Amino acid sequence: MTYLTSYDQADSDPATGGIAQTFTKDLMVDPSTREVTDVKHTVVAAASSSSAERAKKFLQDCKCPPDAAAYGSYTELVKDKNIDIIYIATPHSHHYQNAMLCLEAGKHVLCEKAFTVNADQAKKLVETAKAKKLFLMEAVWTRYFPLSIQIRKMITDGSIGKVHRVIADLSFGQNVEEDWSTEHRMVNMDLAGGAMLDLGIYPITWVFQTLYHTQPASSRKPPSVVSSISKYHKTGVDEMTSMILTFRGTPAGEAHGIALTNFRVATDVDGHHSGKPAIRIQGTKGEIQVDGPAFRPTHYRIIPKGDGSGSPNVEEVDCPVPGHGMFWEADEAGRCLRDGKQESDGLPWEESIVIMETMDQVRKQNGLVYPHKIETTDYPVDL
Repeated sequence: MTYLTSYDQADSDPATGGIAQTFTKDLMVDPSTREVTDVKHTVVAAASSSSAERAKKFLQDCKCPPDAAAYGSYTELVKDKNIDIIYIATPHSHHYQNAMLCLEAGKHVLCEKAFTVNADQAKKLVETAKAKKLFLMEAVWTRYFPLSIQIRKMITDGSIGKVHRVIADLSFGQNVEEDWSTEHRMVNMDLAGGAMLDLGIYPITWVFQTLYHTQPASSRKPPSVVSSISKYHKTGVDEMTSMILTFRGTPAGEAHGIALTNFRVATDVDGHHSGKPAIRIQGTKGEIQVDGPAFRPTHYRIIPKGDGSGSPNVEEVDCPVPGHGMFWEADEAGRCLRDGKQESDGLPWEESIVIMETMDQVRKQNGLVYPHKIETTDYPVDL
């Protein structure tokens, strides 16, 4: 599958994780190292909104094929006929406008999470993809880890009984004023900054993939939402967000998902994952604990229910990643295109929209509104 990567200046900032570079380097990893033989990837182009030179350097840094094209605008890139699919890794404030540009040009899209700024934008993207018979997928890479797939299967198989509660956290422990001040994308209202859309999407992912996605599609119901936000005093973005999501009609009857995110305290307190686990999935027959970070877990344990007698019977499971791990979502996108699918079964359009609606409720409950230009469904809008 041939990819074109679009990214922006914010993504090249090391503090953001350089997700476009990480993804692109993962595309270059030999699929056989992860026992994949049915799909393969290449990068045919990259684009930066600022200059073709930056795009060229990006391609060189990622060791992409020497004939890959470098574009200095997204308008140029969508005209490239060699591209099967475009991966969007701009700030999420720009996802809607960038994805609409690609879809309107007839290109398949793999768009980073958070999918959009709000649910209305997500619905519009889905509507456009559906009308144009194009593939569209939110790039929630963690869902496609073998570890995540194993855990979802254990839940559906009833290995830990009926799941009543899931607790998930991703928090960073930054000195926000010193590290990010007011312009950094993590705290910038114009770029849809804040803990929930950037970090909180991972705890929300764990809650949804264990309590929502494991149910038959016909039985899934959006959760009710109770939440609290604390705002960063310098810019007004959320710096701490706590959510209790109640899912009704589950095998347990009712289940709670507790999703937590915070800029100032860390899930991984000492940098050695001593504060494990980051995710606890609690059922009537036992518990699955997933060690952090929530976005790239490589280890979990299964703790069967006991009465305190005898020795503990804890099963520790390692799930090593031969690379960074972003290639698995690319493999999924490749298979979907090969098989003529417009959406992924691993994260259907409907579920992406429900997740965006959930985050919309959190923002509404706490008075967090972004500038109109990044909340609007109007297209095109110059950002």
